[in-house]
This record gives sequence, C-alpha cells and structure tokens, in this order.
Amino acid sequence: MELDLYLEEKRRFVEAGLQDLMLEDSGPFSRHLEAMRYSLFAGGKRIRPILCLAAGEAIDGSAGVAARLLPIACALEYIHTYSLIHDDLPAMDNDALRRGKPTNHVLYGEAGAILAGDGLLTLAFHLLSGAHGTGLPAAERLKIIEIIAAAAGPLGMVGGQSLDIDSEKVTIDFQRLQTIHRAKTGALITCSLQAGALAAGASAKQYDDLTRYGEKIGLAFQIVDDILNVTSTTEELGKAAGSDANRGKATYPAFFGLKETRRLAAQAATEAILALAAFDDKAEPLRRLATYITTRSN
Repeated sequence: MELDLYLEEKRRFVEAGLQDLMLEDSGPFSRHLEAMRYSLFAGGKRIRPILCLAAGEAIDGSAGVAARLLPIACALEYIHTYSLIHDDLPAMDNDALRRGKPTNHVLYGEAGAILAGDGLLTLAFHLLSGAHGTGLPAAERLKIIEIIAAAAGPLGMVGGQSLDIDSEKVTIDFQRLQTIHRAKTGALITCSLQAGALAAGASAKQYDDLTRYGEKIGLAFQIVDDILNVTSTTEELGKAAGSDANRGKATYPAFFGLKETRRLAAQAATEAILALAAFDDKAEPLRRLATYITTRSN
C-alpha cells in the first residue's frame, strides 16, 4: 500500500463529503456562511477525518464502512477548522497566515471569524446528532457525540488552548507541557479514532488499543509541530515560523533540544504502532500514518 495514494484517495473522499454536507453560502446568511466555507475549504491534509475512516476500516473492512463514517469524519473537520479560526485570532496567536492564505479574521474581521468558528462547531453537532446516512442507532450516535464533545471541550482541546495561553512567557514544568499537548492537540486526534472505532463496532479491546494508538500519535503530532515551528520557514509551514519562541511558549525543543525531541517523536510513533499489534493488515494505513506524522514537513 502506497501511503501517499491512500492519503490522497481519502482526502478526496472527505473533500467530496464536506462539499456535499456543508451549507451553501447563499440567502440572508451568505456572508457568515462564506466565512465558514472559506476556512473549511482553505486546504489541509484532513488528518483527523482520515484517522476516523482508517480506524473504522481497521475494524470493519467492508466496502460501505467509509460511507457510513463520512458524516462523523466531516464533523470532526468542522471542529478542527473552528479551532484553527479561533486560534489565529488577535486575542490568541494573532496569526495573519494559515495554510499560506490570509486567516479568517484578516478577511472577515474579528467578529466575523469568531462567529464563523461558532457556526462550524455548532454545525458539527447538528451533523452528528442526525442519522445522515450513517445507519447508526441513536444510542451509538449519542455515545460518539459524548466522546467528541468531551475531547473538544473544557477538559480537552479548549482547555488545552486556555492552558497554552496562560503558560506563555512564564516558566512551567514538563508535566504541564504534557497536559497542554494532550488536551490541545491529542484529544481531538484520539477521539477521531475512538469515534471511527465505535461506529464500526469495535470490541472493548480494539477500542482501547485504538485509544492508545491515538494518544501516542497525538503526542507525536504535537512534538513534530514544535520541531517544525523551529526548523521550517513560513513558506514551508503556510503560517508564521518561529511563533512559539516569539510568544514565549513552552515546547519540547525548549525542554530537550532538537535531537532529543526528534527521538521522542519517533518513540511515540513506535509506541503507537505497537498498540496495533493485535490488528491485521486492515490497520496498515494506521501504522504507516504513525510514521508519516513524524516525518511530515508541514
């Protein structure tokens, strides 16, 4: 299996789903919807929805599993996009570029960007709460909503963002940095795998193994983000390079230096792959994704 081909195939599948499920920018709310669509369709690797699909396929290799999971995968991308819009705001990271394009507030103003993020977050749960072709019983949809809401909320992604801001330009210990990374980045990545596993009918052990995998690749993903912020250019990243140091953020390179940080990222990826030991070849995309996350350039 060529991972590049797999990622492109799944990315196109997710893009088509997003186009199909996202509201059109017309009618009296057209400007608001245009702002939502601007960031949603501004590019991106669609890693979280792809992880959701790959987890489901690792459990259930039938031809229709990806289509059943697609609304869940798209909802996860709505939530991720909302978080990026808000993260870029002047009151937070104050970034003018995202994926090489002007950030949402640069084009639509701060109020417009805040509301675009609010709209995407709320629309994600509207999508999750309806059947939308998933064929999942209401009780299973409710469980998926529960884990995604927890991962995106005050003890997950939002809480991690809050801790991250509170920790700028102050000295923090490594345990606090781990908490920030686990919540801000890792929680939504982990729940993407959990949601895919639940929707595909995972056993308790399969669910636990995929949770462990998600925790490890979530850590690897954020460690690599820390590395790239130091080593890459703005053109390569599509956003401001060196911003972590400029804002006085604690990062893995600040604690350990680049050489040890790279080793820790590789170790997390190895541990993620080991968590899949009980899975057969249907989980091969997940194994390769763990390596991809540690070797990516943006």
